[in-house]
Amino acid sequence: MRFFWSYLVSRRRLLGVLAGVLIIFIASFALYRLPLGAVMYPALISFAVVAAAGALDFIAVRRRHLELRRLASLPASLLEVLPAPSGPVEADYQEILRALREEYTGLELTYSGKMRDMTEYYALWAHQIKTPITSMGLALESEDSPLARRLTSDLRDIQRYVDMVMAFLRVDSESSDFVFREHPIDAIVRESVAGFASQFISKRIRLDYETIPGTVVTDEKWLSFVLGQLLSNALKYTKSGAVSIYMEEPKALCISDTGIGIAPEDLPRVFERGYTGCNGRADKRASGIGLYLCRRVCEKLGVGISIESELGAGTTVKLDLRQYELRRE
Repeated sequence: MRFFWSYLVSRRRLLGVLAGVLIIFIASFALYRLPLGAVMYPALISFAVVAAAGALDFIAVRRRHLELRRLASLPASLLEVLPAPSGPVEADYQEILRALREEYTGLELTYSGKMRDMTEYYALWAHQIKTPITSMGLALESEDSPLARRLTSDLRDIQRYVDMVMAFLRVDSESSDFVFREHPIDAIVRESVAGFASQFISKRIRLDYETIPGTVVTDEKWLSFVLGQLLSNALKYTKSGAVSIYMEEPKALCISDTGIGIAPEDLPRVFERGYTGCNGRADKRASGIGLYLCRRVCEKLGVGISIESELGAGTTVKLDLRQYELRRE
C-alpha cells in the first residue's frame, strides 16, 4: 500500500492534467447543454483505456522497483549490469552510478593496498622488536631482585602491547590466521596465567584457580590473547584481594576480580572502540582498545562475551564457550 501511494505521488502531475481535462470536458457539455447520453459511451471507453494504461504502468513501475531493491542489496563490486533505462533521465542516473562505482572500486583497491602494506610493515616491526624483548627477558632471568621482577613485568606489558597492535590490524583482515582445533581449556588458561605470575606476586594479589575440565574448539592463540587482556585489566584495577578464574554452568569461563569496578553508566559502552569511561580517565594509560579487541576477537571465534560489575566491589567477565562443543556422529 505504501508503494501504491508513492506511485500516485510520483504521477501527480499526470493525474492533475487528467483531472483538468475532465473538468474542461464536463464544463463544455454543461455550457452547450448537450445531452449526457450522447457522450457517456465514449467517456466510458476513454476511462477504461486510461485505467488499463495506468494499471500496466503501475505493474511495470512496481516490477522495476523490486528489481532495483534487489540490486541495492548487492555489493558495489557486483553492480556491473544495470537494467535498461526507461528514459533519458534514468540513463543519466545510471551514468552517475557507473562513475561512482568506478571511483569506489579504485578507492577500495587503494585502501586495500595501503592496509596490506601497513600490516606487513607492522608485522616486520613486531618481529624485529621481539628480538630485544626476548634478549632483555633472558638477561633478567638470571637476576632475582625487586628491580628485575619489575622490569620483567614491564617487558611482558610491552610484549602484550605489541600483540595488541597486531591483533588490531589482523582481526578484520581477510588474511587473519584463525586455526580452529580442540584444546583443553585448563591448558590455555594456565599458560595465560603464567605470563602474569610476577605481577600477581609483586602486587600481592591472590589467584583463586582450580583445574577446569573440558575442551573447547577454538584458535588457541587468539583465545589466549583475549584471556591475557582480561587478566591484565583485572590486575590493573585490583589494588588488593584476589582474581578468580572458574567455570560457571552451562559453559561460561569467568574471570572475576575484587577491584574498583565499573560505573553503571559505563557498563553499556565498555566494549566500544576508544571508550575508557571513568576508570580510563583516572588512569591516563588506558586506551579503550583492550576490551574492544576482546569483543572483535570473540566475534571471530564465535565466543559470547559479557561483563558484570559493581562500583567498588569488582568485575566479572564471562566467556560463553557453549557453541564450540563438538558434535560427534
